[in-house]
Amino acid sequence: MRAYVEYDILLLASAMAEVDKSVLVAHPRERMFELVDRVEDYPLFLPWCGGTTLRSRDAQRTVATIHIAYMGIHQHFTTENTKDAPNTMRIRLIDGPFSKLEGDWRFIALGDDACKIELRLDYAFSSRLLEAMLAPVFSHITNTLVDAFVHRADAMFCS
Repeated sequence: MRAYVEYDILLLASAMAEVDKSVLVAHPRERMFELVDRVEDYPLFLPWCGGTTLRSRDAQRTVATIHIAYMGIHQHFTTENTKDAPNTMRIRLIDGPFSKLEGDWRFIALGDDACKIELRLDYAFSSRLLEAMLAPVFSHITNTLVDAFVHRADAMFCS
């Protein structure tokens, strides 16, 4: 019986992962902030995004569910993003395969037509089993997310 209990504990423990990305872009922070906030557009330019459900949005917060459909993995998670437009967007998990998912987007003006974007995320999956299945996919997503928003902004705002 003891081996069974230890195995159960092993499956419930998951390592914490951190993401810290930043990039300089030739777009105003207001446009970049709006682009990140428009979760309903994610399926148009994020290849792993199988859809989104906008639960609510006002000037202070956005609540949305993001559906991941990538490399045979189908999962979803819901976050509440508290906003201080156009400066920051704080991310907090409501529901999903994580025991923790929190972080923030920061948009720092560099003149009128440029900004620095920073993304910081801390996350852990709710079990080792989920971590084994989802970590490679979520790692790819988090490592390419900022670049995907920059490419989308270039496509939308550059002639």
